[in-house]
Amino acid sequence: MTVSKTTSSDWWRGCVVYQVYPRSYQDTSGDGIGDIRGIIERLDHIASLGVDAIWLSPFFKSPMADFGYDVSDYCDVDPMFGMLSDFDELVGKAHERGLKIIIDQVISHSSDQHDWFKESRSSRDNPKADWYIWADPKPDGTAPNNWLSIFGGPAWEWDTVRHQYYMHNFLASQPDLNFHNPDVQNAILDTFRFWLDRGVDGFRLDTVNFYFHDRHLRDNPPLSKATEDGNFMGVDAPDVNPYGYQDHLYDKSQPENVVFLQRLRALLNQYEGRTTVGEVGDGRRSLKTVAAYTSGGDKLHMCYTFDMLSAEFSAEHFRRSISNFQSVVDDGWVCWSFSNHDVERHVTRWLQEGDDQDHLARFAITLLASFWGSICLYQGEELGLGEAHVDYKDLVDPYGIRFWPAYKGRDGCRTPMVWEKQAVNAGFSDAVRTWLPVPDDHRLQAVDQQDHLSGSVLNHYRQTLAFRKSHPVMIDGPMSFLDTNGNLMAFVRGEGSERLLFVFNFERAPVDWTPPSDLKIGDVLTLPGFAPAYEDGSVRLQALDAFCAKLG
Repeated sequence: MTVSKTTSSDWWRGCVVYQVYPRSYQDTSGDGIGDIRGIIERLDHIASLGVDAIWLSPFFKSPMADFGYDVSDYCDVDPMFGMLSDFDELVGKAHERGLKIIIDQVISHSSDQHDWFKESRSSRDNPKADWYIWADPKPDGTAPNNWLSIFGGPAWEWDTVRHQYYMHNFLASQPDLNFHNPDVQNAILDTFRFWLDRGVDGFRLDTVNFYFHDRHLRDNPPLSKATEDGNFMGVDAPDVNPYGYQDHLYDKSQPENVVFLQRLRALLNQYEGRTTVGEVGDGRRSLKTVAAYTSGGDKLHMCYTFDMLSAEFSAEHFRRSISNFQSVVDDGWVCWSFSNHDVERHVTRWLQEGDDQDHLARFAITLLASFWGSICLYQGEELGLGEAHVDYKDLVDPYGIRFWPAYKGRDGCRTPMVWEKQAVNAGFSDAVRTWLPVPDDHRLQAVDQQDHLSGSVLNHYRQTLAFRKSHPVMIDGPMSFLDTNGNLMAFVRGEGSERLLFVFNFERAPVDWTPPSDLKIGDVLTLPGFAPAYEDGSVRLQALDAFCAKLG
């Protein structure tokens, strides 16, 4: 697959994005909750990593039933995070440091406290009556169909005023907008324009394939758990959640979505150098959905799926994930990540008995930084943080509370950032109580404990991202895999006269690998933190080791 060289307008190709979860980054008001001024205070830390952009999780007005993913005003900042003037200052100071700002747009649903929904539920004939998905009950009073909510239970909630059900893919307080109504589309596009005019560089689109539903409200069929070759097909929910029992043919990923994404892209094209990255959760169809949403250069700029957010950690898994994307998505672009605010942190998912957690963290970022595509980091992973243990009494995530104890929810990856080992709340906040507790074991990995330590995970991240930037083929060069033995992954980045060979050993034991005879190994490059041996045409890799060399 050949991609164009990056320019100022397509800076997003091969970029490195750093996700900030504002509630947990830095509190400056003393209420135990992070805020926009806190992010401004920590911009130098973010810039020091060598990333290109910051993705901000929602900071809009919200009753916070789902911590900002239930928006009550798309064009204002929630007072707990600050004011619009704070956001404008953040954009300006980020741009001064060469950092782009990407914001999280949650438009498949709103809060039930949004003025749009308040009007919509007031009667069946008001101007916004059709702005949400309303349906009459079946003759026996039950829900219109068998659709399920990801957060548990039916995807339908009874409304006593309209005597109808409304649809919600998540909490009952997060009603789904009716994108079949062009007035809804126009209103949503106006909210994008509001932030574009304030200098926002891009949008991360939450649940981008959830915008449209089947007009006929047909039942979803049950999901066959195995493919034709007998392999289990992943679903977009933990196995304790019955949502995974359905094949979601009708409640999301409808063909009308493509036309709306074309409208959105046409709006962004009116502004210089803007981008979109879509979150696609579509089970076995995710890659086909990504292909539809990113092809042709007239819809989304890039997407990501859940492939690398799983517990699977093997050379074959990562090779298959990338190869499948390249084979299905002909002219689209991908953004890979190992962690985010919705999944268990990757060093915990992949840690085995006897592993050095810091070494695993170093191996993981070296691996991710070598991939074709753009990459996204999640706050705290640059410190090597693992998943925090949160007692049930301290849980706030409605998803975790609903499916406890088999599934503990998302609080463990959302605990506050640790800045200073000895400070109150590790430097996150002066409050007596923070919205989630600061884990004591995270204090040992605080920024001030790693900042000036040459072998720390934090400095390894900085060195690895600098290495990536210093080799143009790692930004937008093609990626082709080589045959290997055992749990090794080998590939070439680049083409023609500029090519780099990478080899990664996923085994917890040393492995030897001999490159194919038609590969002419040139200079061996020192990857930060790794020093495998190369003698007599063979590479000797230690456990969780990485090798890189120029090809002649």
